[in-house]
Amino acid sequence: MRRRTFAAAVTTAATALALGGCGGDETGAGGGKPYIAIVSKGFQQQFWQAVKKGAEEEARRQHATISFEGPATEADVEAQVNMLANSIGKKPDAIGLAALDSRALEPYLKKAQRSRTPVVAFDSGVDSDIPVTTAATDNKAAAAEAAQHMAKAVGGKGKVAMVVHSQTAGSGIDRRDGFVKWMRAHAPDVELLPVQYGGGDQTKSADITKAIIASNPDVKGIYGSNEGSAMGVIQGVKESGRTDVATVGFDSGQGQINAVEEGRMAGAITQDPGAIGRQVVRASLAAMKGKKLPEVINTGYYWYDRHNIDDPEISSVLYH
Repeated sequence: MRRRTFAAAVTTAATALALGGCGGDETGAGGGKPYIAIVSKGFQQQFWQAVKKGAEEEARRQHATISFEGPATEADVEAQVNMLANSIGKKPDAIGLAALDSRALEPYLKKAQRSRTPVVAFDSGVDSDIPVTTAATDNKAAAAEAAQHMAKAVGGKGKVAMVVHSQTAGSGIDRRDGFVKWMRAHAPDVELLPVQYGGGDQTKSADITKAIIASNPDVKGIYGSNEGSAMGVIQGVKESGRTDVATVGFDSGQGQINAVEEGRMAGAITQDPGAIGRQVVRASLAAMKGKKLPEVINTGYYWYDRHNIDDPEISSVLYH
């Protein structure tokens, strides 16, 4: 089935991840080309690698230069703050930003505004009027679809838990709230357990999952709100020795694809990370020229499971 909508010091590991773009160098010099500094929420997960690839491809088409970096984990707000500060110091022509914590980044957003450097938000919105647009999935709608499939997987009743990657990032908030809202409106016999937060870290999310199962042996389903969360849920269920707990996720890294194909995950929402990366570059170049942009550039989403995972429109947006 297809659903798509439109409308402090940086760690050594994180530093090594930076500047993976199209000819970007440490000074940010674009060699006469427009230079876009892109700061993501992370770098290691396949989702971010796919966003990076899309941005690089579009930059080559548009004869622009980019850098692309993100912290080692999506819980490392301090590292991201430093990355944004350093990016502004390179005097880019535009900035792409997927914010982990809008409040922590606000002073640097204001600095970019003062220097008249347009900021394009991506993946999730920034709680600020400074970004000129946001390129993202409709996370609330996508989470509602995940909830719908979870309700079906548990037979419309019983306990369902949620392992969410963030309570400060817009994507985490929306993927939590969209899931909860749909369940409350359409599945009154599903009992939602208190939300747990794992920072998008697979090991932490696995530990949380095992604790949930130990405290609630009658839990029937667990939802993971991003790649790291979903993989942690899958791991935690396996390590708990349970085969009767339905798992539904978000994103489509190779581990999740394997889990769906092997029947260990009922299914998940996949975004279109390549489209997100491309739109960041397109919007940045348009903003440099003073063009008016929509408030949101909706990049779409799909539900995939073992029945449709090989469909061309699905396989083309999986992150492997």
